[in-house]
This record gives sequence, structure tokens and C-alpha cells, in this order.
Amino acid sequence: MDISVAIDCMGGDHGPRVTVPAALALQRAHADVAVVLVGPRAALEAELAAHGASPGPRLHVHHASEVVRMDEPPAQALRYKKDSSMRVAVNLVKTGEAHACVSAGNTGALMATSRYVLKTLPGIDRPAIATLLPNMRGGWTYVLDLGANVDCTPEQLMQFGVMGAMLVAAVEHKERPTVGLLNIGVEDIKGNETVKRAGELLRDSGLNFHGNVEGDDIFKGTTDVVVCDGFVGNALLKASEGVVNMIVDFLRQEFSRGPLRRLAALAALPVLRALRRRIDPGRYNGASLLGLRGVVIKSHGSADVAAFGQALERAVEQVRNDIIQRISQRMARAHGTAQAAE
Repeated sequence: MDISVAIDCMGGDHGPRVTVPAALALQRAHADVAVVLVGPRAALEAELAAHGASPGPRLHVHHASEVVRMDEPPAQALRYKKDSSMRVAVNLVKTGEAHACVSAGNTGALMATSRYVLKTLPGIDRPAIATLLPNMRGGWTYVLDLGANVDCTPEQLMQFGVMGAMLVAAVEHKERPTVGLLNIGVEDIKGNETVKRAGELLRDSGLNFHGNVEGDDIFKGTTDVVVCDGFVGNALLKASEGVVNMIVDFLRQEFSRGPLRRLAALAALPVLRALRRRIDPGRYNGASLLGLRGVVIKSHGSADVAAFGQALERAVEQVRNDIIQRISQRMARAHGTAQAAE
């Protein structure tokens, strides 16, 4: 199956200087992937020429005259920037000219635009943002929602569980991934009424529901998927990133305290580099906007070429493994299971 990926080349902190070389690297790695670069034609063709490339059968440039700023209100971007590189890239997914869209642009604008243009899948009330975090088992824990939905109903949390499980089934090839519900304790009596009811729905959903999990279970790798509302998920993600940055900074400070410690730092350099690779956010860059009628991946705005390339790889992987069809089928089964339980 030939796969086409539409790239919002103007999103993020670096624009074409990152998105274009990442797209070229993706094509070198996958002979069956076509790329549509979306943005001002002159700027994109100039960046291609700087890398010794030009448009061709598998490399297209689609002109868009506007750019969504990183601080632009989502409603304003949706209403007034209909020819933005972001909007045009999402439109290409809707029309079938591309199988997936990848953007490093404004998260709120991307979610609002994608939901308006693509709509949600049957049985899905709201899309959710899902990403993966490294765990102590040497693998990944998939967490959602990470900020798209601040307030959630129990039914929506159950839907997040279904979407997360199908994402893991698709990309990790685990047909029965475990799902945990983030709570303040593992006991069923813990948490607010929304979380308690969500736990009941997840137990009856037919998923491989582990039960309640706590924050440290994410990094222990207790379950494959962890479900929470967007307020908690976003706070969790930012706190995790802050802890990583603090530890790296502490290590740098301690190894700089005098000549003996600097010498010790040289001896420990291979270990430090290996540790940095394991916790490098670029390795797991690319959050999935799940629940839409199309594959949309959000890259971190500050991503470099390698990190943006990871987001592109996630898009290809999800298209290859038919994540949209998997979620649709599983939601239909979950709906049938709920009706039977009633």
C-alpha cells in the first residue's frame, strides 16, 4: 500500500528548516511513502533546492498562503485562516489526497481544525491526545488524554481507553493490551464519582482492564495504556518533562564542581550519553489525535529534524496498521457490549 503524508511545513519553531529535511529523510527510508509539503511554494522549493531536491512523483508541494502562529487563538485560526498550511494539510486528509497529516504547529488550532474538518468517528464524543512515555521495562506506556479535554464524562474516559488500546494493538502488535485508569489509589473506592463510574464502564467494555493505577505506574510499565482526563494528563506530562530537565541539570552541576568531578564526568561520559538517549523526548515525539476520521499527528513545536522524523514515522505506522478502522470496529463492539449489559 502506497502511503501519502501531508506535512504542515510552516508549523513549529523552526518551520521548513526542520520539516523539509525530515520529509526527505522519511522518503529515503520508505520507498512506498509519498510526501505533500504544504506551505508557501517559493519558500518550500527554496528549502528543497538547498538540500539538492526538487518536486517529483513522490514529492509534491501544495501551496498555502497563510500560517497559523503558535500563540494564535484556535477559534481565530479556524475562522480566519482557511488557507493556512495547517488547514490545507488537514483538508488533504479529508479529500483522500493524503492518508495522514503531521504538524508541529499550535496544538489548540490543530485539534480544533482537525475536529471541524475531519469530524469524529462513530461512538466517539471527543478526540483525545495520546503520547507514549518510556517505562522501566524498556518499553513505552501510552497515556491519554494530554490536554484536549479538560473535563470528561465517564463515557468519554471509557472511549479513551478503547482508543488507546487500539493504538497499542496497531503499533505494538499486542491484541490484548492492558488498560489502567489513573487514580489517587488502586482501590475501587478511591477517586471522584466520574473516575469510579469510568472504572465500571471500562470493566464492562470488553477491554483488558487492569483497574486503577497511580502516577508512578506509568513509569513502572504496569499497564500498556493509562487513561485520564486532559487536565490531569497535561499536568502529568509537563511535570515529567520538568523532572527530566531538573535531573539532567543537577548532573551537569555536580560534574562541574571541581577538576576531579570533571575527570569523573569524562569517565562516565558513555553512561551519561546512553542515559540521555533513553530519556530524550525526541525519541517519542509525535502525539496522536485519536478519534478523528483520519490520522493526525502533533509534533512538539521545538522538535529538531530527528524528532520531527519520529512524528512522521508514527503517522506512517498508524496508516499502515489501519488505526482508524481498528478504533471504529472496537467502538462498535464496545457499544454492543454496553447495550447487552443494560
